Amino acid sequence: MEFVFSFLLVLMLLSPLYFIYRGKVQGKNVRGHLIANVISFFALCLIFTGIGIGNTAFAADVAEGASGLTTGDGIGLIAAALATGLSCIGGGVAVSAAASSALGALSENDKIFGKALIFVAMAEGVALYGVLISFQIISKIG
Repeated sequence: MEFVFSFLLVLMLLSPLYFIYRGKVQGKNVRGHLIANVISFFALCLIFTGIGIGNTAFAADVAEGASGLTTGDGIGLIAAALATGLSCIGGGVAVSAAASSALGALSENDKIFGKALIFVAMAEGVALYGVLISFQIISKIG
């Protein structure tokens, strides 16, 4: 039963992307389809959590009290996830801007490859710093 729900969740997540890839959805409709895709994904995650699918693996540990996690530990895990996720999104935005500018500059002058590479690597460093911070948060929890 859980496999069916998981399969439906993945299918609903990937189906709008299939239509966008095939070119059947173009222009401003792409943005609407992606927004609908994200909203439906998180809605289904909330519904499945309410039904109880996805947390059965830890049911025995919670019943016995063996998990040992407190509310503060849970907030720490959320903070680690946010540090990683938001830094990776910011790094992706920075890399997209820096890489496109670097490619434009490289098309005019091949001698600035090293400088362009440094700027792209600095933008990627933002994501790595977020991952390092999340490792520090997780090490304090355990």
